Formats: sequence, C-alpha cells, structure tokens
Amino acid sequence: MMIELTGKPRAAGRPMSRRELLRCAGGAGLALSAPYGAFAADSESVLKVGFISPRTGALAGFGQTDGFVLEHIRKTLAAGLRVGEKTYKVEVIDRDTQSDPSRASQLAKTLITGDQVDLMLAVSTPETINPVSDACEAAGVPCLSTVMPWEAWYFGRGAKPGQPSPFKWTYHFGFGVDEFYRAYISQWNSAVKTNKKVGVLYPNDADGNAIRANLAPLLAKQGFTIVDPGPYEDGTTDYSAQISLFKKEQCEIFNTFPIPPDFAAFWRQAAQQGYTKTVKICQVAKTGLFPSDVEALGNLGFNIASACYWHKAFPYKSSLTGVSGAELADGYEKASGKQWTQQLGATLSLLDAGFDALKASSDPKKKDAVVQSLARLKTTTIGGKVDFTSGPVPNVSPGPIIGSQWIKAPAGSKFKTDYVITENATDPNVPVGAKLLPYSN
Repeated sequence: MMIELTGKPRAAGRPMSRRELLRCAGGAGLALSAPYGAFAADSESVLKVGFISPRTGALAGFGQTDGFVLEHIRKTLAAGLRVGEKTYKVEVIDRDTQSDPSRASQLAKTLITGDQVDLMLAVSTPETINPVSDACEAAGVPCLSTVMPWEAWYFGRGAKPGQPSPFKWTYHFGFGVDEFYRAYISQWNSAVKTNKKVGVLYPNDADGNAIRANLAPLLAKQGFTIVDPGPYEDGTTDYSAQISLFKKEQCEIFNTFPIPPDFAAFWRQAAQQGYTKTVKICQVAKTGLFPSDVEALGNLGFNIASACYWHKAFPYKSSLTGVSGAELADGYEKASGKQWTQQLGATLSLLDAGFDALKASSDPKKKDAVVQSLARLKTTTIGGKVDFTSGPVPNVSPGPIIGSQWIKAPAGSKFKTDYVITENATDPNVPVGAKLLPYSN
C-alpha cells in the first residue's frame, strides 16, 4: 500500500518536529513498503534496505509499533539520504515473518535475490533474527539486528568461545547474559526481601538454552539457589509438574524467558494452584514486555517485574531523526490510541544504526564497503551506544537491560498499567523512577 505524505520534503538528518512526527504517524500499523521522493530511476541512485520483523502470530507484540516507526523513518528520508557528495533515494522494504522462522528465512532470501537489498535489518527474537542472519551470511549481504540475547545469536549460530568469528556479513547489538545478570542482581537484592530461591522456567529454544547455560550459573555464584525442572517445549499446555516443584522448594523468586502465550498459560495455572501467592518477585523476559501482554493477565499482571531494552525515559535521541524518547512515545500514543511500548525505541535504534553505517561507508551500494562500515561503527542511537570496535566478541556490541516493573496506573490515566524503571545497573544514565514492589505480600 502506498501512503501519500503531503508537505515539503525535509533534509535527511534534520530533527523532526513534534508536529511533523504526529502528522506522519497517521499511517501507523500499516505494512508500508513504498518509497518516497522524486529521484533518478537508475539503480545506483537507490538504496534498498530490507526490514524483517514479526508483525503477526505469537510474537506479534514485538512488531505492533513497527508500522509507526517505519512511517516516521520514511517521512524523514523523503528527501533522500546524503552519503558523501551523493544523495540516494531510499526504499525500506518491510516484511512480516508471521512469527515463523522458516518464513523469516524465505523472506530474507527473496529480499536478497529478488529485491537485491543493499542492507538487511532484522529485529526481535531468535525466531526472526537467526534465520535472517544465516541467509545473509550465506549470500554475502550486510545484516544488522537487535533484540535478542547476543549469546543466542553468536553461539546459537555456530560460533565457538575463544575461536575467530565465523561471521563476515552479520552484526548484532544489544543485551546479553551479563546485562541480565547485573540487572537481576541489582533488582533481586533490592528492598524486596526473599529466601533467594529461584524457580526458573527456561524453554528448549535458543533463548532458553543460552540463559540456562550462562545466566543460571552466574546467579548461583551470587548466593541464589536455582531450581530448574528442565527445558520445556514451546506450546506446552500443562505446567503442573513445574509448579509443584516450585511450591515444594518454596521458590520466592520466579524467572522465565518464554514466548507470551506460554507464560500466560503457566501464570494462570500457577494462580489456580496457589503458587503466585508465595512469589515475591516474578521476573519475566521475552514476555511481559508490552502492555498487551500484561493487561491480558488481568490482576495477575500487576507488579510483574520486567527488564526493558528501551524506555521512553532513556536520555538519548534518534541519530537519524532527532526525536527523543518522550516525543516518540507521545507520537505513537496520539496516532494509535494505544500505550507506548519499548519496541518503539528498539526498532528505531536499529534503523538509526543501520543508516549511520550506510552514511559512514565509502560507497553504500558496495556490500564490502557497507560491512566494513558496520565493523567500525561507533554511534549513539535513541537506545544508547552501539560500538562494534570493542565488543565482548567480534560482530557484537552489547547493550543495556534495565530493571522495570508493571504497576497499576495512577488514577486519571487512560491506560490500565504504568511501566516504571526500578534499577539502572547496566546504564546509569537512565533515571530510576520507582522502587521494586513485591509481587505478593
């Protein structure tokens, strides 16, 4: 679908005003792939950027705000992208994986061979990012991704500790096990007192296996007793055995990394079987990230502890559009009528970093030049610093995970929940807004 944007084109890189942001947001939520602006038609003057995310299916919460962010970017780039002495027309071609890894892989291959993209961007969860990254690595196409633990991306795709990176074309930025560890230690040693026994529910997938192998041992070294009933398969419907074990072991902390439908099923069963009444900290990841996840649980959703990879209180601005976190969140809420989500900033940070790499390359139409630009990329996006020159392993730039919590919204709010920051160990620049509350008293 083509959306016509009216008004005078803006120079790329000039900060978008609040009025412009709200005006361009009218197409939020639509699958937009049409280019803007009037440029020469020759292929050497057009930059094609593929963008793949889950917009529907079990992981749809991650893609809910992508249409809004893409519209925001297309408005900013209506006058093209200036690289050196040349201005390029930009086409951002976005695709929905429908939360299916096989479809993600096929979409990537089609964008590579059919659309001949110059740069691929992939966002949100291993089910999306890993198959897209693998397709790009095999085809020799630069790819940048974010929003999954970097260990699940790096080691989950075949890299070995202490050995050279097997990846030339694919790069990833964002949180890893160390960030979860630091945030959890900070959060769990807060004012909420527990017996330090942690019931963990880690799935048999890339996220769960990476967390089980790397995070759980670090937590144990800090004096937390880990009670692990073992991996479970996505889509499991009966969690009675796990709940029984957590009750028997009196686990006052609960930690999990499931897809949203699985957590909803588990938590409702935990309430029916009396476990939630004894939980003092319910720490979830991969689910409980978005208002819709929490509201679907009713009263069971209040005081669930989370960890955000972006929050509207982050003190950074978009390097591409100049918009702040508060402006981005407010614009989305006005355009959609829905509550802001942390995916807004995460998706925009990926586009920030991707276009910063294109601008810094010697020739954005040459894939070798683009991938070299990614390798030396040092920039600050709306989500914070991205630096591929000093990562824990090649091809990776770590990013923050900030402790947070879902609480009942104050009187007068048009939304049911409020999302507050409760600790900032992995990025002290982010302001803490509240103290962690116990899940149950």
